[in-house]
Amino acid sequence: MHITKAEYLISSPSVDQCPSADRPEYAFIGRSNVGKSSLINMLCNNQKLAKTSGSPGKTQLINHFTITSVSKEGARDYSQWYLVDLPGYGFAKVSQNQRKQWEKMIEKYLRERENLVQVFVLIDSRHDPQKIDLEFIDQLGEWEIPFTLVFTKSDKENQRTVSLNVKAFLNAMKATWQFLPAHIVTSAIKKTGRDKILQLIASANQDLTK
Repeated sequence: MHITKAEYLISSPSVDQCPSADRPEYAFIGRSNVGKSSLINMLCNNQKLAKTSGSPGKTQLINHFTITSVSKEGARDYSQWYLVDLPGYGFAKVSQNQRKQWEKMIEKYLRERENLVQVFVLIDSRHDPQKIDLEFIDQLGEWEIPFTLVFTKSDKENQRTVSLNVKAFLNAMKATWQFLPAHIVTSAIKKTGRDKILQLIASANQDLTK
């Protein structure tokens, strides 16, 4: 897949105010400060697309980006889809009430957005399995929402540590999961995993048009 155009469209406070569900949609979510905006910018090859911040909890709304892509550079088989940047879960310097509002907004979006094809759950590859990530993934399973694990910041640690952390996370999932989801190890700096994520999206888009 080659992205020819990526533009910010709108930020919505609820699923009811999101754009028309007229094209495939792929959402990105993870614990606050997991490197979500950097990953989105890397995927779209536009460092100014999603706003990055050192402050956890920067993303507070459902952010839609319109993406136009072709199967390969120079092709004319254009397809359009939405990329969605969701608020992070977990630590953020906000009130408990605000955090609960975010949780309700995210749950309603994930369970009711009819054109949502896949959720990419971002996990920080530098750390041991975190309870909050495992609980969120279990929740997606209960809601029967398809997802892919994306391990971020693999350039920030040596590869042995990254591999051990990824393996430990997948092993932790085996306590509640019979079948493990697909997983991709990424680096926004080195662009590791970019092609795999875009190929997954391209394949899903193609399946929808059959």
